Amino acid sequence: MYQVGEQIVYGMTGVCRVEAVGPLDMQGAREDVDYYTLSPVYQGGRLFIPVDTAVYNRPVMTKEEALSFIEHIPEIESEICEDKNPRVLNERYQGYLKSGDCTDLVRLIRAVYLKEKRAARMGRRLSQVDERSMKRAEEMLHNELASALGIAPGEVKGFITKTLEK
Repeated sequence: MYQVGEQIVYGMTGVCRVEAVGPLDMQGAREDVDYYTLSPVYQGGRLFIPVDTAVYNRPVMTKEEALSFIEHIPEIESEICEDKNPRVLNERYQGYLKSGDCTDLVRLIRAVYLKEKRAARMGRRLSQVDERSMKRAEEMLHNELASALGIAPGEVKGFITKTLEK
């Protein structure tokens, strides 16, 4: 069980701070269930989630884990999805996003980046599915790394580049 003040990754919402743990005095809430009250760190709102939720959740990585992860980014391989059907492509990308796994997010980002380079050589643009999925994957990855490293999400890309150049 997570503790108040802890930061967690919750599904596709991303990094959230645990604000409270316990029963909810709210219509529709089950009386026999404890809930997490979560505040997304990089967006507004508040979530009330049963402690035993089936939605993917885990603690935000530590600073040491983030630095180690960044060092291993060059070793992460990706596979470009060649399917032209937007629905199939979206389902594949959603699988990466829903996993909440940073390695999967890097795989998605890298695959779409390679697709983008290839499309540019041919005078084409990426599909909306590719663009939207890559943007969401970058946002999720950068938000978690920013939380772990204690920097702003906008600084993460430069931090990664600088770290890998050493």
